[in-house]
Amino acid sequence: MVLFWILAAAALAVGAAALYFYFTRGEPAENWLSDFAYAHRGLHGGDAPENSMRAFELAAQKGFGIELDVHLSRDGIPVVIHDDNLKRMTGIDKAAAELDAGELSALSLAGSAEGIPVFADVLRRVAGRVPLLVEIKNRGRAGELEEKVWDLLKAYKGLYAVQSFSPYSMGWFRNRAPNVLRGQLSSRFKDMEESLPAYQIFGLTHLLTNFLARPNFISYEIGSLPRGVVVRLRKKGITVLGWTVRSAEQKIRAEKYCDAVIFENIIP
Repeated sequence: MVLFWILAAAALAVGAAALYFYFTRGEPAENWLSDFAYAHRGLHGGDAPENSMRAFELAAQKGFGIELDVHLSRDGIPVVIHDDNLKRMTGIDKAAAELDAGELSALSLAGSAEGIPVFADVLRRVAGRVPLLVEIKNRGRAGELEEKVWDLLKAYKGLYAVQSFSPYSMGWFRNRAPNVLRGQLSSRFKDMEESLPAYQIFGLTHLLTNFLARPNFISYEIGSLPRGVVVRLRKKGITVLGWTVRSAEQKIRAEKYCDAVIFENIIP
């Protein structure tokens, strides 16, 4: 009887390990991601607010890749802004999805002369000079935002990759645009412990949703590294990006655990 329970426990452990490796797998792909450092929301500061056309231009002039965030406006146009709500950057207490793209463009970002850019205009401005990391800001059902972003990207003549915290968003690209480099964003989600159930935080932190997207790269919060699953995936050929590097100390950590960095407030 003792032998039976030992064998049963061993079988259970092997099965659990097999499931873990299945759910957290990625899909290695040859890529250019590690050849660049990426300016977080553009090279911003002063009269160049985050996710502004001027911040993107400054990054392109210095040869840095550009990380940016895309939402849908009320009239269904992809626009570039990080927050769901406009208040932090414009003083207007409304969601980006409540205004048309033209209204968003007319708003002042952080009191500057810059407005919220339309994604298509950003693509025309960057024009392939540096790579783009496009974060799909979708917390709901994947579909409309992903499709409209892809309609623009598939005609773009330059390097780009997509990434998201949503495995459903990256799963959409896996199924409909499998040749596009796709990345899973993750962290410890310390700032979301009150808004997300513990099981969701655990699954996202440990990349248990990777089976949905089979990401080609992982973008992980630098303060949460090392993370066992990230170390293992990197050994398997999955590129790892570290975000957001803001200090020399974080840069040293990134050099140890990552292949490239997403940075701000420093020049790597």
